[in-house]
Order: sequence, then structure tokens, then C-alpha cells
Amino acid sequence: MADNKLTRRRFVATTAAASATMIAAPFVRTAHAAGKLAIGFWDHWVPGANKASETLVNEWAAKEKVEVTIDYIASQGSKNLLTIAAEAQARSGHDILAMPTWWPQDQARNLEPVDDIMAQLITQNGAVNGTVEYLGKAGGQWLAVPATIGSQIKGPCSRIDLLKQHAGIDIQAMYPAGSPPKAEGWTTDTYLKAAEACHKAGVPFGIGLGQTSDSVDTAGAFFQSFGAELVNAKGDLTVKTDAVKQALDYCKRAAAFYPPDAPAWDDASNNKWLVSGKGALIMNPPSAWAVAKRDAPQVAEQCWTHGFPAGPKGRYAPFLPYFWGTWNFGKNKSAAKSLLMHLSQPAAVEQLVAASGGYDLPSFANLTTLKTWAEEGPPKGTLYHYPNPHNHQTLSIAAAPAPPKIAFQIYTQAIQTKMIVRHLQGEPMEKTLAWAESEVEGFLRT
Repeated sequence: MADNKLTRRRFVATTAAASATMIAAPFVRTAHAAGKLAIGFWDHWVPGANKASETLVNEWAAKEKVEVTIDYIASQGSKNLLTIAAEAQARSGHDILAMPTWWPQDQARNLEPVDDIMAQLITQNGAVNGTVEYLGKAGGQWLAVPATIGSQIKGPCSRIDLLKQHAGIDIQAMYPAGSPPKAEGWTTDTYLKAAEACHKAGVPFGIGLGQTSDSVDTAGAFFQSFGAELVNAKGDLTVKTDAVKQALDYCKRAAAFYPPDAPAWDDASNNKWLVSGKGALIMNPPSAWAVAKRDAPQVAEQCWTHGFPAGPKGRYAPFLPYFWGTWNFGKNKSAAKSLLMHLSQPAAVEQLVAASGGYDLPSFANLTTLKTWAEEGPPKGTLYHYPNPHNHQTLSIAAAPAPPKIAFQIYTQAIQTKMIVRHLQGEPMEKTLAWAESEVEGFLRT
């Protein structure tokens, strides 16, 4: 999912005449919220996707007579994270800034609450999932608005032909396009047997065991499917529980069928694995499929995105939401909130999803059945189940439900994948658990 474009600045000067009537913009104090607004968006990897957000901003700015600057800030080299940290320290910068996953929690004391916006958007667009609340709220207040741009589910993308040939699984029958899943048989046991069969056939599942987010997210979802928590919601240390032992044992057995260099994989490795035709399944948003559509169409036409295997405690899928935050030291808060309302309207969301080829996901329940996901191909319907339209699985993030500040440390230090690798390489389970407990205890003390 790496992006290759450099950060760039675009300036949109708005000179349109004042509109006689105004689209609802309750946060603009006057008929036209004159002034300036600086926006920092994530620099999208999909060609043309940035143009869609620019058009929407331009559309809003013309109506509200606001002078806007847009920076598209790359995640490559953590430029976006460095920008967030620098602006927070300087208490100056963009009026709206895109923030991935944990960063609203990290910057909670510097963000303007957006309860007023979220109340309206939830009424209009439906409820948000629990992971969005977990990451987007603190002290009962909304810290930021969930962004369509950049939000993603990292579920399985499988090779239709290879699963059928080597594992006897018809994934399209389990997850039919346009219909609810029929996936009662898609469990962690089924996954393990399929992983073994595909490994023996020379097309292993491309699951990373490294320390970057793709690996961490997959490990986290498997742990949750066994009810395994390293720290519970109350902040209690729970590393040495039966659930964690079961999850670790399962992940070790599955890892034996992954590529031998999986512990060294980064977030580009699984994409390359799928596009090369070497493997039968990866865990990823549709970025790998989109690249295959361009570079290896014979692979793309055999890909199907679907739900996570269910474990003893449920079916969980990694969900990484992006957010749009507004600084509490911002200079034009009312205009910022007005623009965030505009970007979160169903028509705007539909444009953003279409521009990303179905990669971007809105977090609101009523916006998970847009036509893009039903129509994208080849094969047609390959992305239908990507946005979880039938609430077939719980959208989660690794290390939850630990208090976010603790979970953030568990996540960024890749404790769960490190546990799997240590145990896979022969370390006794009790020693692996003792190591993990010592690491997590340190997080609890900070």
C-alpha cells in the first residue's frame, strides 16, 4: 500500500458569486464564512483520488466564499505523522488534518471536540462501528470525524481458482456477490486446513509476521477471534490467560504454512506476493488487487475479497479508520466543521469511494452498499463483501479493548506478531508469555 508521490501543495482560489440559497452549513456564522482554511489530506496512492477530494473542497469553497489551501501529505516516510507532531508542538498549522487510526487519541488534548458534527452525521448516515468509537472518542467526546479517505478493512483477498483446486473451497459460493454470506463453514479450523493444503501445493497463504501494520492487524484479528486480550478494557494485565495461550498456539500452527521469510515481511510484501501469482490468499484492502488488475490481469480476474474466518469467540476483521481532526488552536473552526459536514454527505462519500476504486470506506452503517463495490471487477462483484455490507463480522483493531494509550504501545511494538515468531522459532510458550507480560507491564507503568 506504499504511495510514491511526493507531498504537494495546491491552491484553490474561489471567486464564484454568492449563492442565493445556502446548502445547510450550521457551523458558518454568517451567510458566507469568509476567510482562509488550510487542509492537510492524506496523499492517496490511487491515481486520480486526490482530484475527487479537491473537487469537493472547491465545490464547498465556492459556495461559502472561503479561500482554501490543500496539502496532500504522503504517509511514505511517515511524513503525515511528522506533520501531526510538528503542528501539535508549534500549535500552528492546518485547520483540518487527516490522522490515521491512533493519532486522534494521541492528540486528544489538542483537538477541537466535534460532538456537534457527529450527532448530525450519525442521525443522517447511521451508526459508526465500535472501533471508530474506540479510536475517535475520549472522555465521552468525539475527537475527530471518521474520514472516508484512507479508511480500510484488511480482510482476506483469495485466489478463487487456487482455493478451489487445492483446498476444495468455493469462496464465491461462501461469499456470493449481491447476497449475504453463506460462510458458516469459513472458520479458523477451515483456514488452517486450507493454509496447509495450499502450502503443500506450492502456493502458500501470504501472511506476514513482521512488525508493520499489515502483519500486526492480521495477528490482532486472530487473537480476538479466540477472545485473547493482552490487557483488558479495565487496564488489567491478561497475558497468561487460557484464551491467549489458545490464540498463540493456533497462530504458531498456521504460521508453519506461511512463507519462510514471513517474519521479515513489510506492508508491501503481501501485495507483491499476490500480484506475482505465488500465493492463494493474503490479508489486505483492495490495493493488491488493483495493482494486479494493472500489472497481472490474469491474477486479478481470479481474486475475491471476503470475510475473515470465524474463531471460537467470533468473526473479527481488521479495520483501520482514518480521521479528520481540527486543532483547538485553529483559526477558522466554524468553516472547518462546515467543510467536514460537506465531505461526509452521502453524495460526497460516493464520489470519494468511486475515485478510489472502492478502496476507501465510510464508517457509517448506511453507506456500506454503494454501487462501486457491487460493480468493480474483474471479476464483477469481487469487492461486494469488502465493506461488510451485511454486518457479517466485527470490525476491530489489534490490541483492543485495552485502554487506547496502552493498546497503541502494544500495536506499534508489534507484541502479538513477535509472540508468534518467538514461539514459532522454538521458544516454549511459557517463556514467550513471560516475555510478553514483561513488555506490556512496561507500557502500563508509562
